[in-house]
Amino acid sequence: MEDFLAKHSISTKIQVAWGEMDALQHVNNSVYFKYFETARLDFFHQINLLADLKTTGVGPVLSETNARFKRPITFPDSIIVGIKISDITQDRFVMHYTMFSQSQQSVTTHGWAKVVMFNFKTGQKAKLTPELLAALSQHQ
Repeated sequence: MEDFLAKHSISTKIQVAWGEMDALQHVNNSVYFKYFETARLDFFHQINLLADLKTTGVGPVLSETNARFKRPITFPDSIIVGIKISDITQDRFVMHYTMFSQSQQSVTTHGWAKVVMFNFKTGQKAKLTPELLAALSQHQ
């Protein structure tokens, strides 16, 4: 696990809930996207991406997301979702998720999301600020 944490400068620990399991006795596939969302928002808070949303009206939206399931997760477990960033352009970037099961001591899932900056006041895409660009670049 130390190797996993060393590869991800920002990671989020999530406790698996009993109610997230489905009839096949593993975490339902739709829940993985909730785990990604939790990690994504934690990452955004840690790099201050949402700090100016109320005043500027500019924030992130998903344009695409994906998951590749390698091993099922079951209750009880705690997972750690590590995030890396790639493909940074003037108005978007890609977030890569790696999900690690503490009970299995193994990576269970890989995922990614294309994130576009969006101005909710104008309904148009927005450019990454220099501060955001610098923060994202630190996690490539």
